Amino acid sequence: MSKRNPILITGAGGEVGSVSKTMINMLLEQQHPVRAFVRRDDERAAALRQIGAEVFVGDLLNVADVAAALKGCRRIYFSMSLNPYYTDASILIAAAARAQGDIEVFVNISEFEQSYMTFDKMTDAYEARLEWLGGLVAEWSPQQRGHWASEQALKWSGLPVVNIRATMFVENPILSWFPLRQLLGAGELHLPFGTQKIAPIAAYDVAEVCTKVLIDPSAHMSMSYELTGPELKDMHGFAEDYGAALGRRISYVPQDLDAWIETYINSPIAPRSPHIADHLGTITRLVAGGRYDVINDKLEGLLGRAPRGVRWALGRNPRVRKALEAT
Repeated sequence: MSKRNPILITGAGGEVGSVSKTMINMLLEQQHPVRAFVRRDDERAAALRQIGAEVFVGDLLNVADVAAALKGCRRIYFSMSLNPYYTDASILIAAAARAQGDIEVFVNISEFEQSYMTFDKMTDAYEARLEWLGGLVAEWSPQQRGHWASEQALKWSGLPVVNIRATMFVENPILSWFPLRQLLGAGELHLPFGTQKIAPIAAYDVAEVCTKVLIDPSAHMSMSYELTGPELKDMHGFAEDYGAALGRRISYVPQDLDAWIETYINSPIAPRSPHIADHLGTITRLVAGGRYDVINDKLEGLLGRAPRGVRWALGRNPRVRKALEAT
């Protein structure tokens, strides 16, 4: 690929995990020019310019902006924060990419749930869906349905799409933002997951996989990769990891599912963003029902190394470090 062609990275101003920003750093370090698509020209955009990225300020829901951002780019990474118009944005960028032509790869950051959100499962009877999803929820969140619709549209588009279906991030607010006050106060991990196990993935690892595909896409065309972390752990294991990251003893104290969702999601988040609240509440119920009790070795096959552990990711988490500094 000619170095005159920048790689378009959307979602460059996002927060959870900062996958796009990490990718931009990785690409620039390997001498690949980057065009970072951001929503606002703020301090985050200035920081991207400072490290050498070209910054495009625009709206992913404005097809004129998207087409302008794409001009001259042949490799695309598509990401967007939780948004009720996520599917619209993914279709708009796919339409702009088709109109431009000569696209070499379209890397789509998706969700692990897409690996089992088959049409048959989604259209099954209510009771069957409830049982399949762990007995605590019978419907996927609007965001998850949006990702499913987006994957269908991208498949129909004929673009050279690679889906990266990452499991729950270590940096997800459910795991790394919401529990902090009790962790730093009482030394307790409050989560409503009982004895369930999960294998969350470090956002850094997801960024490295996406970067690898963007740099050399030839072996990945039309693939979908489901990625997990290195080890299934219950919440007692997570408490040990938090203890190591925070430098103190942490105990897991199981919480009532409905009460926890009301306290940490519905009350503070739903009034300003019901879409985000619905999504986080659905994920919480899926974890509590055992739907994230899965692990594989696909990341190791792609990167030639084991995934980073929870403890490593927590130690790098800006919110965890900031909270520690404040104590």
